[in-house]
Amino acid sequence: MMKFIVKPSNLEGEATIPGSKSNTTRAVIIATLAEGRSEILNPLPGVDCISTVEVCEKLGAKVKMEEGRWVVDGVGKDNLKSPAGILDVGNSGTTLYIATATAALIKEGYSVLSGDYQICYRPSQPLIDALNDLGATAFSTRDTGTAPIVVKGVIKGGKTHLPGINSQWLSPLLINCPLAEGDTEVTVENLQEKPYIDLTMGWLDLQDIEYKNHDYERFVIRGGQIYKPYKTTIPADWESATFPMVAAAITDSEVTLYGLDTNDYQGDKEIVNILREMGADVEVRNNGKDGITVRGGSELTGMEIDCSDLPDAIPILSVLGCKAKGKTVLTNLGASKLKETDRSASIKEELSKMGARIEIEGDTMTIYQSDLQGTYLDGHDDHRIVMATSVAGLIAKGVTVIDGAEYTAISFPNFYEVMTQLGADIERLKRA
Repeated sequence: MMKFIVKPSNLEGEATIPGSKSNTTRAVIIATLAEGRSEILNPLPGVDCISTVEVCEKLGAKVKMEEGRWVVDGVGKDNLKSPAGILDVGNSGTTLYIATATAALIKEGYSVLSGDYQICYRPSQPLIDALNDLGATAFSTRDTGTAPIVVKGVIKGGKTHLPGINSQWLSPLLINCPLAEGDTEVTVENLQEKPYIDLTMGWLDLQDIEYKNHDYERFVIRGGQIYKPYKTTIPADWESATFPMVAAAITDSEVTLYGLDTNDYQGDKEIVNILREMGADVEVRNNGKDGITVRGGSELTGMEIDCSDLPDAIPILSVLGCKAKGKTVLTNLGASKLKETDRSASIKEELSKMGARIEIEGDTMTIYQSDLQGTYLDGHDDHRIVMATSVAGLIAKGVTVIDGAEYTAISFPNFYEVMTQLGADIERLKRA
C-alpha cells in the first residue's frame, strides 16, 4: 500500500497524456472477437486494461504486450473457449460487463466472472436479465445481481430492455450481439453517459457493423456479423487529462498537454468548455493535436454542470468547485453512484475533511468556494478519488496525505510522474 504526501505548489511545463482506458478495453475485446491478428498502438498499460488482456487470453486470444504496441491474435466467435478458471476482471467494471456478454457467445460450458471486492458490489442484474432475454443463461451466484456471475451461452438475439442509468450495461450488447445468430432489439430508458455509447458505436463503425440507433432510445443490431482484424492507434485519455488541467486552472500555473483530440468521442473533453466558462485561460491548437495549454491565475466563477455524460469527472469537478467564486452545482449524479464507490459521497466526505462546504441532495451536489486545509485523507480504493484529492492538496494550506496512492495505476499509471514532472510537490511513500 502507498500514500501521497502533497504540499501546495504551482505547475509549469509539458506532458503527454496516456492512452484511453475505455478505448483500450474495447480494442482488446473486439480484437479477441476478430479471427486473425490485430495491432493496437498506444494502448493504456493500466491495471484495468491488463485485466482485460488476461480475461481475453483465458477466452482463447493470444496477446503480446510491447511498449506502445499490443498484438492480439483473436479467435473469432466460433473459437471462443470456456475458461478453465474464473474470469478475474480485477477492478475493471467495463471488463466485467463486456466480458459477461462475450462469455454468453460460447457454445459449450459455463463461465464464471468475478473480481475484487468492489466489483462484487457493482450492480449487474439489468445485464444479467438482458442476456437471459436473448437466449443465454446468466445468474448471480449470491442472488444479489452482482458478481460472481455464471454465464452459459448462447445469446441468439431477440428483444430486451435496459434502464439507462449505466451505459456499461448497454455497451456489452452493442459489442457482442452482432455475433448472435439473429437480430437484437434493445430499448433503453433515459440513457445516461451517452459519450460512452458514442465511443462504442465508433468502434462498431470502424468494423462496418450494421446497427441502428433510434435517438438513444432503441437500438437494433443485425445478427450474423463478424469482426475483422485491424490496426489502430488509441487516442489519449480525456478522463486522465482532467486532473492536470484542473490542477493548472486552480493554481498559478501554465501547463501544455499533448495527445488529446477534441474530436474524440470521450465525454470528458467537455472539461475544456467548463474551464473556459468558469474563467480559465485554455488554448486549444489544431483540435488538441498540437497541444492544449491551460493557464491558471485567473478568478474562477462557479456554474451549473450537467454530469449525466461526465460521471467520472465528478471528483475533480468538486475540487474545481472549491476554488470557484460563489457556488458550483453538479447535477445528474446518478451514474457516479454505481462506480468503484459512490463517488459523489466519497469526494464530499474527503473534501469536507479539508474544510470544504459541500451539500448533496438527491442527484445534485452543491460546492461552495472554500479554503482547504491539508489533512489525512482516505482514497476509498478509488483511483479518481485519489487523483482528485491529490489535486486538492495543491491548493490546501499545509500538508495533505492520501492513502491508496497505488490505485492511480488503474487508469493513469504514470500520474505521479506526470504531475511531479510538471512541478507538483507530491511525494510517494510505500506504507509499512
